[in-house]
Amino acid sequence: MNDLRWIDVLLVEDDPGDVLLTREAFELNKVRNKLHVVNDGEQAMAFLRKEGEYADAPRPDLILLDLNLPRKDGREVLQDIKGDDKLRGIPVVVLTTSESEEDILRSYNLHANAYVSKPVDFDQFISVVRRIDDFFVTVVKLPSSDQHY
Repeated sequence: MNDLRWIDVLLVEDDPGDVLLTREAFELNKVRNKLHVVNDGEQAMAFLRKEGEYADAPRPDLILLDLNLPRKDGREVLQDIKGDDKLRGIPVVVLTTSESEEDILRSYNLHANAYVSKPVDFDQFISVVRRIDDFFVTVVKLPSSDQHY
């Protein structure tokens, strides 16, 4: 168990209900990570680039990204992340209500690491977040957050 480490997860989500559900899923799953939340695409990029109020923000090990965001759309955020040499190595899981084939295809074309549709049912939502966490925390080997690409 010593090889398990805390990871920083950035949740980019504008729906307060989904933020609350995600927090509850982390707590119910006793997740070994720290959840940081921003509510729009501009805040996401400021957090990732350590700008303004986010100057001391940690580099996230994983990003959970909604597509339908105010100010800067999630698709634009994904494109910016994967187009930035310093950020592109951070795994991005698109977690959204959209089941549009176009959104799925575009997200993968922009190099999303996974695309997950948000279930509307509470228990299923908790299960999905738990599976994402299990996969990225216990199965996948992530570089330490102090390593840059």
